[in-house]
Amino acid sequence: MEIPRRISQAVLNSLQAGVVPRVGLEYIAVGRKKEIETVLDDLDYIAGGAAAFRFITGRYGSGKSFFLQAIRNYAMEKDFVVVDADLSPDKRLAGSAGAGRATYRELMQRLSTKVRPDGGALEGMLQKWISSVQAETIRDGYSREEREYASRVEWKLFQVISEMEAYSHGFDFAAAAAAYFKAFSAGDDGKKEAALRWFRGEYSGKTEARRELPVGEIIGDHNWYDHLKLFAAFVSRIGYRGLLVFIDEGVNLFKITNRVSRENNYEKLLAIFNDITQGRAASLGFLMAGTPQFIDDPRRGLASYPALRSRLEESRFVRMGHADWGSPVLRLTQLANEEVFVLLERLVEIHSIHHNYESWIGEDEIRAFMELAYSVPGAAELITPREITRDFIGLLNILKDDEDLDFYELIKRDDCRVQAANPEELYASFSF
Repeated sequence: MEIPRRISQAVLNSLQAGVVPRVGLEYIAVGRKKEIETVLDDLDYIAGGAAAFRFITGRYGSGKSFFLQAIRNYAMEKDFVVVDADLSPDKRLAGSAGAGRATYRELMQRLSTKVRPDGGALEGMLQKWISSVQAETIRDGYSREEREYASRVEWKLFQVISEMEAYSHGFDFAAAAAAYFKAFSAGDDGKKEAALRWFRGEYSGKTEARRELPVGEIIGDHNWYDHLKLFAAFVSRIGYRGLLVFIDEGVNLFKITNRVSRENNYEKLLAIFNDITQGRAASLGFLMAGTPQFIDDPRRGLASYPALRSRLEESRFVRMGHADWGSPVLRLTQLANEEVFVLLERLVEIHSIHHNYESWIGEDEIRAFMELAYSVPGAAELITPREITRDFIGLLNILKDDEDLDFYELIKRDDCRVQAANPEELYASFSF
């Protein structure tokens, strides 16, 4: 294996901290073959102008965030634009005090492309679009010195901009795009920043926005999804394959204690789901991750909202052991023992490369560690990749730093057992 040191550092540090690394997932991805194939089929449809919505569900530490991140990285390599956000008490789909707009703002702040994978790609995208139109105009036979060159470039750009006016809220979107182009041509940094602020949803009032831009509306709680739809249509016209929206920590909607507020969020989610699945959106993918309680709980989960429950209910044949990969809900099951073994093998290799030593941890030692991990009562059902990898990397660190330690004596200690998270305890810990 050849892995850059900065990547191995990110992988090892993230996994030991129990979080998903933003880079290097290709070195540690195992399993999930059918789930990945299902979402990649969705990406093909989105690239063809369709739209898709998937819920990704699994217990804490089961790999939901890892799965989303892997798809996110793959999509950027295939020239999709991606945005992602984690829901929280102040970032929801709907709510007072700008909770919906806060989610939109985080999505746009994290807007990423292949050349800007860590967010902040909005201005680069717009400039790339303008540059590509300029280059296309030169290929059409116009010289930069000709008077017709500038008008030809403007005509090509405004062809795309004018198409946006046909969409809901499209007039203001087109006005902001036109303002950015004019400011770019004139070298007016203030106007450029004003247009970018509008796209990012940073205006809190219409009056301020109207002073700086020829717009009538701003992006807020009531229309943020409509602007994501607009943006998906826009990016597909300026050379990208579509827009993917990743929303994690859906369980934060389940945790909303106020019933009216919770149902307002579910109503917004239903509207987005219906819009996408009924074909009213184009070039847009929406992936939302949450725990099984978020999906299935009859009192507070999506199942408590009748319209969502009827749409997400599984076929009765699924309960007979069959999988329905066309369902909007993808349920991440436990990794097989063989897949966990391969994952730990890769971690041994990454750890030894990163710390520049020759590891003596082989198949027998990995097997012994797994036997210890799965010896906890209920571990076969409850233990997750997060717990396994976190404790295994810690073990590798200890053995690297103390060469006199005996591996088998160390893992025989009862207090070294991997403790599996109990979903019932996690559920009981929520504040109702």
